[in-house]
Amino acid sequence: MISTNFISATKKFSSYEYETHIPAPYIRKTFDIINEIDSAKITICGLGFYELFINGKRITKGLLAPYISNPDDILYYDEYDLTELLLKDKNAIGIMLGNGMLNCFGGTVWEMEKAVFRSAPKVALALEIVYKNGEKIVITADETFKTHPSPILFDDLRCGEIYDANKEIKGWNLPDFDDSAWENCISAETPRGETKICTAEPIVAVKKLNPVSIIKDKRVVLDEAWRHPLIKVEVPMPAEDKIGYLYDFGENSAGLFTLKIKGEKGQRISIQTGEVLNQNGDLDIRGMHFQPDAFQHRAVYTLKGEGIEEYTSTFTYYGFRYCLVSGITEEQATKDLLTYTVMSSNLQKNGDFSCSNEIVNRLQRATFNSDVSNFYYFPTDCPHREKNGWTADAALSAEQMLFNLTPENSYHVWLDNIRKAQREDGALPGIVPTSGWGFEWGNGPAWDSVLFYLPYYTWIQRGDTDIIKENAGAMVRYLNYISTKRDQMGLIHIGLGDWLPINYKTPYTPLEVTDTLVTLNLCRLAEKMFAAVDMLPQSIFAGALFDEIREDARKALILPDGVTIMGRSQTAQAMAIEFGLLEESEKQGALNVLVDLIHAADDHLDSGCLGARIILHTLAKFGYAELAYKMITRTDYPSYGHWVEKEDATTLFEDFRHPSAQPASKNHHFFGDISSWFFKHITGVKINPLDRDVKEIEISPNFIESLEHAEGYQNHLCGKLESKWVREENIIKLTVTVPEGCYGFLKLPKGYSIHDNSHNPIYRYAIKELTPGVTEYIINAD
Repeated sequence: MISTNFISATKKFSSYEYETHIPAPYIRKTFDIINEIDSAKITICGLGFYELFINGKRITKGLLAPYISNPDDILYYDEYDLTELLLKDKNAIGIMLGNGMLNCFGGTVWEMEKAVFRSAPKVALALEIVYKNGEKIVITADETFKTHPSPILFDDLRCGEIYDANKEIKGWNLPDFDDSAWENCISAETPRGETKICTAEPIVAVKKLNPVSIIKDKRVVLDEAWRHPLIKVEVPMPAEDKIGYLYDFGENSAGLFTLKIKGEKGQRISIQTGEVLNQNGDLDIRGMHFQPDAFQHRAVYTLKGEGIEEYTSTFTYYGFRYCLVSGITEEQATKDLLTYTVMSSNLQKNGDFSCSNEIVNRLQRATFNSDVSNFYYFPTDCPHREKNGWTADAALSAEQMLFNLTPENSYHVWLDNIRKAQREDGALPGIVPTSGWGFEWGNGPAWDSVLFYLPYYTWIQRGDTDIIKENAGAMVRYLNYISTKRDQMGLIHIGLGDWLPINYKTPYTPLEVTDTLVTLNLCRLAEKMFAAVDMLPQSIFAGALFDEIREDARKALILPDGVTIMGRSQTAQAMAIEFGLLEESEKQGALNVLVDLIHAADDHLDSGCLGARIILHTLAKFGYAELAYKMITRTDYPSYGHWVEKEDATTLFEDFRHPSAQPASKNHHFFGDISSWFFKHITGVKINPLDRDVKEIEISPNFIESLEHAEGYQNHLCGKLESKWVREENIIKLTVTVPEGCYGFLKLPKGYSIHDNSHNPIYRYAIKELTPGVTEYIINAD
């Protein structure tokens, strides 16, 4: 049963000017059980976030429950079975509420303060009790629920928390607590969103980290002369909070720290999180400039002075490697003071890759760490600054996340929100959820591609056609919308382009190129997806739009030599090859231009995030896997290898700016497609290579000359799919594990053949049929 009767503690809520802090409320209700229970179930929607207790026991599914959404789009409820938790006679429901998305004042850069749904935290619930005699009782939220301010004096998803332990109320959520002095709750407006039970994986603990070092007298580095132009107000950080003990946990990630301390009543402790140090070893948070200085992802805790105290934030999380702790004594600055709990959506590991090059292994681990620390119900852009569901970030990582994790169910849920955010004319915002921001800037075909890429890659790798059916209408509406955005030449240039180019002195690939060619690709993918679910009219429509755009684009974008694309960039050449602009006979010439451009850049990648996802795959497909591998693993600047070898990266970075520049994010996943490149082009694992059957497999490894061994696996729908190879003397041993029910082909690179145990060639052809089970092949160069 779902109830939409909402209550709140007050109508007042914390202001985006940071002048008024309204504490998170305690809310409680007692009730009696008079007969033997057959079943008891509660459904609850706590906005923005809630914590639920039954008779003092916390039963909340995970962090930041129920979800992060626009409540005028979707209202998420969680459901709990209370049958074994209720007591004979008196019982108590206890609730704490946080601001969450409902009052997201730390998001003024994205105009969250203008949200029409903005209000004080509120809750709706229905407790349904069925006695064994058949009698049924239903308790819903109303004005008889009691409320009192909690010790959480301030909370915001991005800013952090302020907690005063002196304001704790012992036993507040127990049945026998005396709440006669508490206020009654008040009725609250019901948001307009569709009601749903939340089926997304909860946010849970992944692992614990202990500090690897503690350094005294370190400082917080701020750029107090500059702030983001859309920050509406500045609040200086107190001077005493700018110096303290620097805790290094050795790994950049996201989650919560737990403070464990014994001290004096009234002792005030500041914990500033961050992910990068400057050249002096101080905590540099200049890259976290989207909130006022005093509220940049930190917590302030005041002790009650009663023995050992523990504190963990309730309604936020932090992205960090380092914590600067101020307000403690040298005796308190122990390794036991802080523990790091890495958290993420409860996704499972789906695959892995390793090889004899530790730089590659570190990049694979960095990609996995970035994926995990940026998945809080849906892919986010960074955990320490924005925490937004940027659509391009998710689109660019869709394939590699499905290799590494199991996000498909969460993709379904987030796509519900994406469809709700879609405007009537078909336009999409750049972030989801949003209060309305992201239509005028921050979107465009490369960002909007999330509506196509998530269903496409989930279908390809999981065989899921429901995700296509659920989003087909929205995809058609988007294609109709984007078809109206063509200029007189038939080109599209309305959004963000090849974002964050590596060489900032090199001109961007023209927006006409990226927007038009991405749209071309969306039409092509839609045509395939619609055909896969027997939506033939829609498939024909997408194919016809592809033909129209392609005809115009060929006239406008291909230069007179017939092989160079407008802008003459690595991105432009690769997109033209990959996204269907060129005829088959033209691709080799365009590839030659691409390779020349790479050599002209001294074999460095020279693109933004859009090009980086496809350039390396294009090279490998056309026989240049060694060049692509070199571009990834080289350790001079700029390169992926430089990140891990010279900059000690444990997660992927937002861009390739020089290490001496003001830091940007050090935890982004949208350059993470190198992980899928490792799987697909070193171990050669390709699922559904012809877009027709998820059980069809291709194993087409590249035996990179500098590698001694490589291995990768995927948990395929039918079982474990694995490819590994190792050099032994003058041969390569390739072992392939194909799950029962799968079929396909082994494709060897040019110049290799299969030999028998005496090294005599027995199979000189490039393609051999795969059989289920474990098969070992002896490979040798011809």
